[in-house]
Amino acid sequence: MTSAERQLHFNLFILDTGHHEASWRLPQSDPLAHIDLAYHQNLARIAEAATFDSVFLADAPALWGDVGQRPSGRLEPTLLLAALAGATSRIGLIATASTSYNDPYNLARRFNSLDHISGGRAGWNIVTTAGDAAARNFGLEAQPAHAERYERADEFLEVSTLLWDSWQDDAVVADKERGVHALADRVHPIGFAGRYFKVEGALNVPRSPQGHPLLVQAGSSESGKDFAARWAEAVFTAQPTLAEGQDFYADVKRRAAAFGRDPEQVKILPGIVPVIGDTEAEARELEAELDRLIRPEFAQRQLAGLLGLTPDQLPLDRQLPADLPEEELIEGAKSRYTLIVELARREQLTARQLIARLGGGRGHRTFSGTAEQVADTIEQWFRQGAADGFNIMPAVLPSGLEVFAERVVPILRERGLFRTEYTGTTLRDHYGLARPANRFTEGAGSRREPIAVA
Repeated sequence: MTSAERQLHFNLFILDTGHHEASWRLPQSDPLAHIDLAYHQNLARIAEAATFDSVFLADAPALWGDVGQRPSGRLEPTLLLAALAGATSRIGLIATASTSYNDPYNLARRFNSLDHISGGRAGWNIVTTAGDAAARNFGLEAQPAHAERYERADEFLEVSTLLWDSWQDDAVVADKERGVHALADRVHPIGFAGRYFKVEGALNVPRSPQGHPLLVQAGSSESGKDFAARWAEAVFTAQPTLAEGQDFYADVKRRAAAFGRDPEQVKILPGIVPVIGDTEAEARELEAELDRLIRPEFAQRQLAGLLGLTPDQLPLDRQLPADLPEEELIEGAKSRYTLIVELARREQLTARQLIARLGGGRGHRTFSGTAEQVADTIEQWFRQGAADGFNIMPAVLPSGLEVFAERVVPILRERGLFRTEYTGTTLRDHYGLARPANRFTEGAGSRREPIAVA
């Protein structure tokens, strides 16, 4: 595909009342939006009217953060997306699910079912889940080591993709005349035995419209980038500067090629938190208003925990301690730890200033300006090798999404950078991705052997 033919991909990242942690305190915000189906349906419809590729729901198998800081707890995302499938017709539906605290058979079935329910619009954001809190919800004293989480994830994906292929596309014939519903020789037990999983198969749901749901990944550590290069078809990432975005983009594409994949089939979508005003000054005041509503004592505890410190080791009006734990000793969210520390060191921020920067987007690119300026930034990253599209993370919802759809999208359409209508029906169609061949079908290649784990 030539640079002239490339078009942006937009994913709406829905997070309760918006990505700024104080957005729920605004007079117009509904503090119970995170458990309101109608609210989510409205957001999905706005994004679909603007021809976004997809909407995305984050998740974790533990209570997030400090319940005093912002709305906490989340509806189970695949259930919520099944409800959104009935309220929309074209937009993709991506849910986060952990390979650390699920089993492949149940999770493969759940996403296969969502793909059927939605008519081929399902995507899976694959995470390995950092943090001891989640581990203790599943009978463990502490989280598994970082390397072990990714080894398990590799094997989890091997099993899942085999299960999705276990029914050939022509297995179901539904022949009423002969009384034959499906052909048994086209339904294949996978017979998988690896280090972490032993699964006989086949899946108990026929192959779905997309073959496999779209595979998404959001880790940016070295292990995360290798995992993305092997498996992911879209990558959500936090890159605060153009140069960092360019480095990440080139690195993941290069790794994908080393795995024998077409780098064009791996879409890189950095997060951007746009705060849009009629003027740049108005946008900055909107951002400042939100920052004034941050409760620093809550954010201080959360930031200290991420950095491996206690709150008293993180004075608000001082820069980060010089003797932070080395990244190699961090078993949690390694890439987020590195991003935050580098941001604080580069800009010589105090803990209070860092909290304000993270309050809007948790390390993602935050940009305040006019619609034209936001469009310029998006175009620059897209044209200069830092992005194939963006994870749109409005600071306030629904208003931030409405302004982006009404003001920024038309500018990008005028520049020929974003679609004016959907040209396909599946999520893979929107992202320009091929439907995977079935590994059990003659001529498609035999299934891969289980991963060898040292």
